[in-house]
Amino acid sequence: MPGPSSSNPQGKATPPAAGIGTFGRYAGPATLILSSLAEGEKHGYALTKDIESFAGVRLAPGTLYEALSRLEGQGLIEALESHDRRRPYRLTSVGATALKEHLATQRRVADEGLRRLSGRWGLA
Repeated sequence: MPGPSSSNPQGKATPPAAGIGTFGRYAGPATLILSSLAEGEKHGYALTKDIESFAGVRLAPGTLYEALSRLEGQGLIEALESHDRRRPYRLTSVGATALKEHLATQRRVADEGLRRLSGRWGLA
């Protein structure tokens, strides 16, 4: 977990992040959004299309924007200035760290589940 506070690329202090795991049922959308933003800034529609292309999941607008609000509140992403009605977001350094830790945990769980399936069921 990051320390008490971190900085984003503009040097602004961001609050400490509790991590993706604290989002409960929003952990899935949060993981998808952060993974999409790890590639670069995107607005809502671009996030939806990117997530659909790499994960095969279409986030409903309410789910997407509620998760964006939570992620921004945690300092994991930040909204960027916009010159039109689209609002782009980008991953913060705190968000990148939280995503990396969360994905590493998920990888361990997936690897263990596959190992257990292989041992007892011959599946993997």
